[in-house]
Amino acid sequence: MDIARRNNITVVGNPKGPALVLAHGFGCDQNMWRLTVPALVHDYRVVLFDYVGSGRADGSAFSEDRYSSLDGYARDVVDVCEALDLRDAVFVGHSVSAMVGVLAAGMAAERIGALVMVAPSPRYIDDEGYRGGFSAEDIDELLVSLESNYLGWSAAMAPLIMGNEDRPELGEELKNSFCATDPDMARVFARTTFLSDSRDDLKRVSVPTLVLECTQDVIAPREVGAFVHRAVPGSTLVTLEATGHCPHLSAPEATNEALLEFLAGLR
Repeated sequence: MDIARRNNITVVGNPKGPALVLAHGFGCDQNMWRLTVPALVHDYRVVLFDYVGSGRADGSAFSEDRYSSLDGYARDVVDVCEALDLRDAVFVGHSVSAMVGVLAAGMAAERIGALVMVAPSPRYIDDEGYRGGFSAEDIDELLVSLESNYLGWSAAMAPLIMGNEDRPELGEELKNSFCATDPDMARVFARTTFLSDSRDDLKRVSVPTLVLECTQDVIAPREVGAFVHRAVPGSTLVTLEATGHCPHLSAPEATNEALLEFLAGLR
């Protein structure tokens, strides 16, 4: 299979620089990184891609069986890294992709040498001694709404997820991204995302890790960022002066500054 076509791989930047793999979250695509890429291309080889079922990836490669687990998305990441023969790449994952990166690093340790988790959450549902931000009933209602009227769900949820009510164009962009995703594939990705529990995987991370959280985030509240930081050995936690769940869009300067500082420490 042509992985470059399947996952719509784009490679830009310095071909001799260290490799960075940027991975989008649910309902998004690689275009969501457009405000981050310019800060990286001088010194780094930047790899962007779309998960199967998202963006301009080859939808014919979608399998509900494969993508009903985060392992399926992690295999996409490993496939991309193998197709480009990446070694010790820095994986930058937004939202659910942060956990996908954790799984991918476990599958192919030689391919991923560091992790950057942007607004991560290992579990969205509250549990005893753990606050994920949602009750089980909340998630059930969210999924029922998504599955019964995906376009309506997108219009209602995108502004809440994005935050930044004073900049409605950001919520509109996220809504358009959601609406461009095939509803049947989005349904699978949503269930995989919001019902996942990757808490036990965090303690097995053995590479340098940066955790980026926002001051206010309805999807991944600060208690989650603190949990991830405690669970990942030796990780660094940075609280960005940003609100919402997509700081690479709402606060790109702060996001890029924290990312570049972390990358500089790796070199």
